[in-house]
Parts: sequence; C-alpha cells; structure tokens
Amino acid sequence: MKRSDINPLPQYWDRYINLVPDVELPQAFDHSIRQLQALDTTALVRVADKTYSPGKWTVKDIVQHLTDVERIMCYRALLFARRDGTIPLGFEQDLFAINAGANRRTIDDLIDELVTMRRATKALYDSFDNEMLKARGMNWEVEVSVLDLGFIIIGHQVHHLNVIAEKYAAL
Repeated sequence: MKRSDINPLPQYWDRYINLVPDVELPQAFDHSIRQLQALDTTALVRVADKTYSPGKWTVKDIVQHLTDVERIMCYRALLFARRDGTIPLGFEQDLFAINAGANRRTIDDLIDELVTMRRATKALYDSFDNEMLKARGMNWEVEVSVLDLGFIIIGHQVHHLNVIAEKYAAL
C-alpha cells in the first residue's frame, strides 16, 4: 500500500507522513535504510555532542530518539495488527532522552542500532497483509492504522534528519 492509501490523514501525524514520497511502503522502508546508510558520519561526529540551543537534544540524543520511538511504534503496530484491543500508554520523550545515555555512545553505534531496528521494522511490516495494515488503534490521542504507523516511522526519520541538516550542520 502507498502513502496515498491513507485516508484520512491522521491529525498531528500528517506532518511526518507527508514527508514520505507516495510509494509502496516496502519501497519507502528500503529508501529510509539507504538514507541512514548514506549519512555523513564524519560530519555527524563533529556535531554529535552539540546542541544548537540550550535545552535542545544533541545529535546523539536525536538518533537514539529515532530508535526508541520506532520500537514504541512497532509495538503499537503489532497490537493493532493482531487486533489486541489494548490502548497503549504514552511515553515522555524527554525522560527517555535523559535516561538513554546516548551521549556515552558513538554516532556509528547509534546509527548501526537504528539501521538494525529499521530492518527489523521492515521485516515486521513485510509480514503484514493488507487487512493487517488497515487495522486501527489509538496512537497517543489519535486513531491511526498500522499503515499510518509505518509511514509515521519513516517520516519521523525524515523530519529529524532535516532538523540535523538545518540546525546542527553549521555548528
């Protein structure tokens, strides 16, 4: 299924979904993996522990955040695909960032973990049929489908890589 198969676009999450080209979901996952593998790690290492403003996350925190959120979204996708009926609880992303210890890790390690997570996510999504992709549940305060979550995961990556390019590259 493609991004254009999402109807209606879920409020709030549309900001991420709309960052992904209108391609089949497996193709979007493949592209996202290539995007991660093509990151200029030398440039990221240079700014890895910097912030562009007080109270903002470091690049390492952002990469860890991408991995953490993807794990949470995959859990939700699995609940919805299996029609469990559980409404998953929210999480506090700033507490996750504070407690993750990303700044004691290397950029290469964090990106490797994210790529590994993305491959696992793609494998999970490859196991879903169209009926599973259409299954719905509550994600935060908004009802979404499993398909929506797949495109949210990818668009979330695009969003944060754009932030890194715009806010951190010049540091």
